[in-house]
Amino acid sequence: MLDVVFWKWKPRGGYRSHFSAQHVNIAASMVRRHYSGQHRINCITDDASGIDKSIRIIPLWSDYRNLRNPSFTSGPSCYCRLKAFSKEAKDIIGERFVSLDLDFVATGDLAPLWDRDDDFIVWGDTFLKQDNNLPGYNGSMWMMTAGSRSQVWERFDPLKSPQEANRAGRKGSDQGWITYVLGKGEKMWTTEDGVYSWRKHLRNSKVLPENARIVFFHGVPWNSLPPQIAWVQQNYK
Repeated sequence: MLDVVFWKWKPRGGYRSHFSAQHVNIAASMVRRHYSGQHRINCITDDASGIDKSIRIIPLWSDYRNLRNPSFTSGPSCYCRLKAFSKEAKDIIGERFVSLDLDFVATGDLAPLWDRDDDFIVWGDTFLKQDNNLPGYNGSMWMMTAGSRSQVWERFDPLKSPQEANRAGRKGSDQGWITYVLGKGEKMWTTEDGVYSWRKHLRNSKVLPENARIVFFHGVPWNSLPPQIAWVQQNYK
């Protein structure tokens, strides 16, 4: 069975997006429509009020909740999500899980993305700058066998690691550290798999690619989702 994991917590002041129980419920609805494999939907949260009772609630832990992101002050601070890389994640979440940010729209069959045996795979091919030393992984979606990349959690030092990743040009909070620690060579989903960035791939077009399965709106204020896009209105429900 695959555990599908969403995250929701109260963000630091000034952050661009604010997610609600409704966002969680809609995300769950999209997954149920587009994924037929055996799965369980989870939300790791500090506030379960309003979340549909069919969604399993996992209380959000306190580890690194208040750690600041050195990349930019108004950016996300998601270091608490690094605990999902720990060996204990098998007992907390499940043996096999996919982590999804809430700012997505599912538009096609998700089974080809998730029905695979890689012990770790992460979304790539986004606006992140890639160089000769490090790839551009994006934390909007990653899937793993619990504990298979435990070095991401075990190597993290809250006093040193955020600045270390930032100095290496890895922006973002958990995303930057994941990219920095894992380096090159991890399996990645790209546009060839039907995974798209609205910001990079679709912003100047109202046409949804025929192979699109899921579109992420990373870096876009989610509370101002562009309502004029027909395919968003058709699928985000």
